[in-house]
Amino acid sequence: MNPDDPTPPPSFSFPHFELKDVFNILQKEEDIPWSYFRDGVDIYRFYGDGINGPTAALIRFRKEARVPMHLHEGWEHILVLAGSQRDQNGIINAGTLRIHPPGTYHSVVSEAGCIVLAIYEKPVRFMERPLNPDSPMAGN
Repeated sequence: MNPDDPTPPPSFSFPHFELKDVFNILQKEEDIPWSYFRDGVDIYRFYGDGINGPTAALIRFRKEARVPMHLHEGWEHILVLAGSQRDQNGIINAGTLRIHPPGTYHSVVSEAGCIVLAIYEKPVRFMERPLNPDSPMAGN
């Protein structure tokens, strides 16, 4: 083994998934095996089941699609790859990373449609009714 060679020996290999040219995702979106998530919203999970533990996924919002109010019980990272989406904190466009800390909540809409990379530590909890707008966590 050569200490100057950065290539790990075969015993260190591991399975991985790679998505190249991610900022041109719109040219590849029909090649992705999307699954139904909500009306107008599709998902492709890289890992995790969205029920237990961490998950990473592509989420595709069709025009005017919405995800209702939900609570983040762990960290969530959203990177908008194409299009834009809006929540109580404003609009985020392609190339924007937004991080939601545990204990925050929001609802999301994409007027024109978008595709995001979502990485979350714990599954979100969907709320059955809107939260009090005067709550200290409202809009986070």
